[in-house]
Amino acid sequence: MHQDSSYEKIIDNILLKLNNQIILATPLGAGKPNYFLNTLYNKAKQNPEINLTICTALTLQRPKGGSLLEQRFIDLFENRVFGDYPDLQYELDRVENKLPKNVEVIEFYFPPAKYLKNKRAQQHYICSNYTHVCRDLSDRGVNLIAQMVSVEDDKCSLSCNADLTIDLISLMRQKNIPSFVIGEVNQNLPFMYGECCLDKNIFDFLLDDPKKYFKIFGPPKMSIPDQDFIIGLYASSLVKDDGELQVGIGSLGDAVIYGLTLRQNHNEIYQDVLRETNYSQKFQDVITRLGDTATFKKGLFGATEMMVDGFKTLYENNILKKKVYDHIGIQRLINMGEIDPENLPHNILDILIKNKIIFPQITDEDLCLIKKFGILNADLKLKGSTLIIDEYKLSNDLNNSETYSILSQKYIGKKLVNGHIIHAGFFLGPENFYSWLKDLPIKERKLIDMRSVLKINQLYGHEKIDRLHRKNARFINTCMMTTLSGAHVSDGIGDGRVVSGVGGQFNFVAMAQELPDGHSILTMRSTRIKNGKVYSNIVKNYPHITVPRHMRDVLITEYGIAFLRGKTDAELIQELLKVCDSRFQGELLKWAKKSGKINSEYEIPIQFKNNFPHTYEDILKKFKKSGYFPKFPFGTSFTEDELKIGAALKNIVFCKEKNLNKFIGIVIKSIFSPIKKDNQKLLQMMKLDSSSSFIERIYAKILNYFL
Repeated sequence: MHQDSSYEKIIDNILLKLNNQIILATPLGAGKPNYFLNTLYNKAKQNPEINLTICTALTLQRPKGGSLLEQRFIDLFENRVFGDYPDLQYELDRVENKLPKNVEVIEFYFPPAKYLKNKRAQQHYICSNYTHVCRDLSDRGVNLIAQMVSVEDDKCSLSCNADLTIDLISLMRQKNIPSFVIGEVNQNLPFMYGECCLDKNIFDFLLDDPKKYFKIFGPPKMSIPDQDFIIGLYASSLVKDDGELQVGIGSLGDAVIYGLTLRQNHNEIYQDVLRETNYSQKFQDVITRLGDTATFKKGLFGATEMMVDGFKTLYENNILKKKVYDHIGIQRLINMGEIDPENLPHNILDILIKNKIIFPQITDEDLCLIKKFGILNADLKLKGSTLIIDEYKLSNDLNNSETYSILSQKYIGKKLVNGHIIHAGFFLGPENFYSWLKDLPIKERKLIDMRSVLKINQLYGHEKIDRLHRKNARFINTCMMTTLSGAHVSDGIGDGRVVSGVGGQFNFVAMAQELPDGHSILTMRSTRIKNGKVYSNIVKNYPHITVPRHMRDVLITEYGIAFLRGKTDAELIQELLKVCDSRFQGELLKWAKKSGKINSEYEIPIQFKNNFPHTYEDILKKFKKSGYFPKFPFGTSFTEDELKIGAALKNIVFCKEKNLNKFIGIVIKSIFSPIKKDNQKLLQMMKLDSSSSFIERIYAKILNYFL
């Protein structure tokens, strides 16, 4: 390992050794070494003899406005939120369709909808399950891996991206071809523990220039709409105490977190909301079978490819508190209730012997286990058949009364140690999430094990321990559409264009099928608005699917739960129509009858025929008056004034898309409307208070109207 700060020198060396033929893998999300990547890309841009392929996913970029108003709004908070984060030059060029011919960017997951109109990005997308990405990149001949890392003494932490790097390094080096592994140090990254904590010598070059410690990309929190709040509330009722949780990013994921915290901290209000929506009555059977609505006593364990900032909230609210242990025998005893990991029984040694976890004659292996999990709370040494502990020299035979008496009376630990409350592959979140991780005491930070995605998104290779860890597993993700046959659409649209990517969704759906008490829960808004028109997200059929119909399980919309697993086609359609917006139920039912998939005499039960937005909006309005269901329950990066401007801009776009003629009329009306006194400060923030150009004066009037 060479430690250096000379990017140019190291890259020239790599290009020489690899003969200008670079197939680079760099992490998804926040773990990209931006300065290294920019230096390498600019060299390739200037030298057409360099062939550079960049394999990655979820390339992040500072926001750019599509109009003058949008850009000025972004200017208000950009530096505060994103600081000195350096944009990736290849991304700026790709967005503008200016990538040179000798550079390819290949991704397996896009920022949602960003590249729908970018032909080159669409053509260079790889459709791959998260657990297959390492294999697929290795097959492409990756010869350079580069990642941002955090450093502590002689260790490097992969921190926010343990997901693929370790496995990909192993596959790359097995090929015995010229290759390099680069680490770019950024001490703004939290130093995380677990599998992601590596010796420095795994890197060929470690680039360390404190001037290049940039701010970690932190997407700001978005508001949670009423539609999502209700979906999250319903999903939270299917999460069992003493269970495992995986949840995704975005407002739907945040809504699930809010539902769980409301259930834990304000259970009476939680139950009131469920009663007033008539949810408890309509879906009591599925709640009883799959979930619960009581507070959490044992708590949850998190096993998630992506650790979102919602896990911070769950930890702080005493929900994420269930520890798991990487030992099959010990974890099995915990699951059976024979060991309380927080209060070890005085006869723990007898229990371990009885269950053949240790031998009566303690071996070196037994000693390692006893030490690792804190079963005995002192430093033991084994020399031959003698146990040495403090001033005692004892037989290693636990059948010896003296040995057993001294160990059990003086040295039994109070609780197990080295457990984990989270297994995660990568993390991404707002700035305060990173600060929280950095500030966590090391003992608490070690409760989070950042590890390979192969050990999170699948059971293969470590099935026994994972089955024990994933008791009552709930994998909660989102989808865009669901067909009446039970297939789900999550990553693309009918013409083949990719919206985002498969990621790990299919992995979790498949894993849920293999766990007897596990469930895949897909959350979905029942409708969407496009060009001012409302469309149903429950559709007759669709030319593209992500999750096939035979792997269906649970779907939740703002109108309730559809338990789909094991249903006949007719039963399946009935379940989906119950959670469909009533504006579309008739059309879908008619189609199902015509196709012969449901009895021609079937009618939707009356209690499910009032599925309209006002039914849940009116209920939430009542609870909002008491402070519940705020737009930003977990805080926001925006100021109050910025939120007002942002809401106005959002309304402008919505009004324009919904009815262009009406919007033109509003624009004309706004021109003749006086500037309101309360809006002058906001217009000043947008540099529209003393506008000289004609277009700026028009923008000022429009914004004033919508404010």
